[in-house]
Amino acid sequence: MSVCIDHDTASFAVNAIRRWWQTMGQSRYPAARSLLITADCGGSNGARVRLWKRELQALATELSVPITVCHLPPGTSKWNKIEHKLFSFITQNWRGKPLVSDQSIVQLIAATTTRTRPNVKAEIDHATYPAGAKVTDHEMATINLTPHTFHGEWNHTIKPKPG
Repeated sequence: MSVCIDHDTASFAVNAIRRWWQTMGQSRYPAARSLLITADCGGSNGARVRLWKRELQALATELSVPITVCHLPPGTSKWNKIEHKLFSFITQNWRGKPLVSDQSIVQLIAATTTRTRPNVKAEIDHATYPAGAKVTDHEMATINLTPHTFHGEWNHTIKPKPG
């Protein structure tokens, strides 16, 4: 889990995926030929967020793998399995403890255990993520995005750019 100390932007969200891939994903899934991301429909990784799509395009090209994104329908983030399988345990773990610093937050997250996930990894992301970044129509037109036939407004695949 990445903890941001700047703005929660799409750039931060994609960098968290990048860091996961570099530190865990690549070694756990060495034969992976694509990535699948499930996301809720709001916030920095929302289905209509242009910056999210542009940053995912950069990641797909960097990793040379297509990235498929499937968004939960708007208003249904409660269906997100991570909410039930991890976040509720994190909340229980830090209940009543003072969150006095970034480091204390990371330590409390990392100390969280569940029956199925004996250890949680957490780190602070010290990068800056300026709010309000704009993505032009021209940049959007260059994203190698294929909408899915089922709810293409929520579900799509972004393929690496050639070359």
